[in-house]
Amino acid sequence: MISRREALALPAALALPNVTCAADGDDPTRVFTDGKKPTDVRLGPPKTLNDYFPFVVPKTKEAWEARRKQLREQLLVANGMWPLPERTPLNATVHGACDMGAYTIEKVFFASTPGHYVCGNLYRPKANPDRKVGGDAKRPGVLFAHGHWANGRFHDAGEAAAKKSIADKGEPDTDRGRFFMQALPATLAKLGFVVFQYDMVGYADSTAIPHREGFKDAEAELRLQSQMGLQTWNSLRALDFLAGLPDVDPERLGMTGASGGGTQTFITAALDDRLSAAFPAVMVSTGMQGGCVCENCSLLRVGTGNVEIAALFGPKPQAMSAANDWTKEMMTKGYPELQQLYDLYGAKDKIAVRAWLEYGHQYNVHAREMMYGWFLKHLQGKGEEVKEPPFKPVPVKELSVFDDKHPRPKDELNAKALRTALTKASDEQIAKLLPKDAEGLKAYREVVGTALRAMVSSELPKEVAVRGGPFESKVDGLTMHRAIIGRAADKDAVPGCGVFGPRFTGAKAAIWLHPRGKASLFENGKQVPALKALTDAGFAVVAPDLLGTGEQQFAKPFAVDKGFAGYTYGYNRSLLANRAHDALTYIGFGTSMLKAKTLALVGWDEFGPVAILAKALAGDAVAKTAADLNQFDFAKITDTVDPMMLPGAVKYGGMGAFLALCAPGEVLVHNHKGTETGRASRATYEAAGAANKLTRSPEKLAPAKVVEWLLK
Repeated sequence: MISRREALALPAALALPNVTCAADGDDPTRVFTDGKKPTDVRLGPPKTLNDYFPFVVPKTKEAWEARRKQLREQLLVANGMWPLPERTPLNATVHGACDMGAYTIEKVFFASTPGHYVCGNLYRPKANPDRKVGGDAKRPGVLFAHGHWANGRFHDAGEAAAKKSIADKGEPDTDRGRFFMQALPATLAKLGFVVFQYDMVGYADSTAIPHREGFKDAEAELRLQSQMGLQTWNSLRALDFLAGLPDVDPERLGMTGASGGGTQTFITAALDDRLSAAFPAVMVSTGMQGGCVCENCSLLRVGTGNVEIAALFGPKPQAMSAANDWTKEMMTKGYPELQQLYDLYGAKDKIAVRAWLEYGHQYNVHAREMMYGWFLKHLQGKGEEVKEPPFKPVPVKELSVFDDKHPRPKDELNAKALRTALTKASDEQIAKLLPKDAEGLKAYREVVGTALRAMVSSELPKEVAVRGGPFESKVDGLTMHRAIIGRAADKDAVPGCGVFGPRFTGAKAAIWLHPRGKASLFENGKQVPALKALTDAGFAVVAPDLLGTGEQQFAKPFAVDKGFAGYTYGYNRSLLANRAHDALTYIGFGTSMLKAKTLALVGWDEFGPVAILAKALAGDAVAKTAADLNQFDFAKITDTVDPMMLPGAVKYGGMGAFLALCAPGEVLVHNHKGTETGRASRATYEAAGAANKLTRSPEKLAPAKVVEWLLK
């Protein structure tokens, strides 16, 4: 076990081979010299939806269950559904049954949330004695989500495409070549399933909000309002509708869809325990993760990918198809890992993948027949292979939900009006969480604390790695050790330095967060007064260069997709989140390696909010925190590329909520004028019985005053 003093002087043998000791100069804290460059992977281009997303399977079922819980929470937060919104009455309208002989097709629309309508067709089997499905029997239900085929459930591929499909042996006849969107639910109905085929946002009858539009600005990011989140909520409500039908067995529900419909399938399967079987077609892979805004939203795939998300459904029965598209490597990259995961539960027979590499991106008759057999086996208990029979397509006009007797609802909302309504409902939901007692504080932390962990995509590390150094030097009477710190399982490499004077006993340390990084400790080779006050009091002070500062500067600015920030923040932490993550890494160093008995945290100038985020996630690992709130308010952000952007921050109450999560820790916040941080923080500190532990000053305090408070 290393001592506290030894932790500041770890063996130089740990140094990176290409890192040398910096000579004293204008910046005595430098780690990288002689042309050496920082090695942190995050300084490179941000990850995109077209990168590689492998799934590393945990070694034990227990480890997977812990990961599963955390990842599911991340998905809910990302989709704007943590906590779940109120399930308001659907007020479904079902009308216009079309008799197709063995089944009927009805027209449906309902309100997934007040003012927003989901439309679709309901395929219901008639009595079928040969399959032992009586007219009054409860039948299994299947939800069918279409993908990005033109016009969705109204899709007609046309004569030319149908002829090519027939020639390629992907479809058996013109009807199915043109209208596979109808062939699928029609066949399932003939097999004894009740099928609800519903519109994605902006398709077929559901056109009040255009597809790909309405959710791309900074406010939408800050409130986690996205077209994907809306579409996913529609899927959950569509499942509510299907499960509530009198002729459907709610214990036997399945879901399928291809391409973007495949995305909705595995996302819904990951979030809703009511599904018993799933078949996402041509979407799950370690390759491209989904190219549309309806398949992406901020936070969704930070640290994960579609294969792992699909694994959340395990060990329930799940099958999927692959084709000559981004899923073409699924048999060797993705499927083996899913088998390994299912094998942890002794359920390897409940995961299946088959690839048809002779075909491009499709849900043709071969994949559909695989799906029919899968659902028959796992939802009806019949081990049969199915040959899809011919069917008679219905003219599009006859599938349309709205007509003279059933006009579009007068209260239907466009994107702007819907977002206003969603904001109001969410604000009321979060406001109700403000605690009045210890039990309420626990519930508040469960919701807002979990959300913050997902927004920052980080927590206090269990293991910290020294990637280079330490390199020792003497500066202004202090001993300085410069090193590169990261997390054992990551590819981060954050330079920092620790300094201590002759009065340091190993008992007290402070993490120093500053916009200038570790260089802020000295001016002209001398300790700045705030540092000297701390070291004279026996503190070791550890200052990192958080991402984008000091030696962690980007060669090019942190690039955010200006068309839709979810394409960036859906795969990468925001800059602010990365800085909080780095702060947590150094807090982890202070607790696990430095082993300080008392660890303080101080955030100067615009890095005060970083300190609050880190303290909120670090819990009692930090004894005292002093932060300059810099008069910052998330609600004032108007540009998605703002370096202080944190998707979801406004939804959960902004800085006030994150300060509230610091209770009952000792915290000083100053320069908080205009930050709206009072109400929530006072409520949680009072609920924790620690009102005297929160010190607030609306004005900016001098560094001497901040240090004076830290030393009390």
